[in-house]
Amino acid sequence: MGTLLFISGQEIVFILIAVLLLFGADKLPEIARAMGKGMREVRRATDEIKKEFDESTEDIRKDIDDVTDSVRRDITDVTDSVRKDFENAASPLSDEINDTARDLNKEVR
Repeated sequence: MGTLLFISGQEIVFILIAVLLLFGADKLPEIARAMGKGMREVRRATDEIKKEFDESTEDIRKDIDDVTDSVRRDITDVTDSVRKDFENAASPLSDEINDTARDLNKEVR
């Protein structure tokens, strides 16, 4: 049968036989039903905890998203400003380089 929680197959069979002898065949379905209900309750409680956690952190996540968007907008604004300032500063140099290149082309011809 393999191992389940460090229990060999023979030990599992022994445990099943002991449970059958202790509780009897007629009680096994009731025990299985009770275990199933218990597992459903645990799953339901876990789902409720997850739901409450998600609901309680929704405002925090929304605030973090707002801050993130604000920082992105600020970075974009600063980047655009720096790019514009750079283009304004480089424009006279670019014009001078183009004028010099035209003059050199005229002299070469």
